[in-house]
Amino acid sequence: MSADRARVRGSYDTVAEEYAGRIGGELAHKAVDRALLGVVLEEAAGGVVADLGCGPGHVAGWLAGHGAEVVGVDLSPRMVELARREQPEATFRTGDLLALPAADGEFAAAVALYSVIHLEPDELAPAFAEVRRVLRPGGVLLVSFHLGTEVRRMEEWWGHQVDVDFHFLETGAVADHLARAGFGVEVRMEREGLPEEAPTRRGYLLARRTE
Repeated sequence: MSADRARVRGSYDTVAEEYAGRIGGELAHKAVDRALLGVVLEEAAGGVVADLGCGPGHVAGWLAGHGAEVVGVDLSPRMVELARREQPEATFRTGDLLALPAADGEFAAAVALYSVIHLEPDELAPAFAEVRRVLRPGGVLLVSFHLGTEVRRMEEWWGHQVDVDFHFLETGAVADHLARAGFGVEVRMEREGLPEEAPTRRGYLLARRTE
């Protein structure tokens, strides 16, 4: 694991408990996210859905609560520990977006909500290639991210000492990476931040693995 990935893992281990308490109920006020997750459920058609960068497992829990078989993957062992405790209806694995602990074509669909923002620019392409590997042909991927071009380094987060970068991304650039990895982008959407969220604009892409 690279030093950058280790920094991300250590930072999320540090804030895991507080993150779960503050963020774990966020879908209650995110109607757009719930609608997009509903599309993913329909596209999965009963197949297994991966939640990549699952954090404390709240999205995986929502998907499982709506009938899906779900596997969550997160870089942070502490996040995975919390997810297993809080969302026993889903399965969780510790792993990296760059080397997913999953078999070729294991998943019918996947979501990666605000997890690619911790990848370095040269890691986006291999990460999307890895996601393509674990999706079955025709499987869909929903990606979300903060919009922009800046990189924000956080060294303090909710009173905890951390060392993690947040890479803001442009919709077109992410779509280009997806296309090069073998995905066809079908939906592009942007929205303003909600009052309950950090004040950033948000981007979403729904892409399908080509044959």
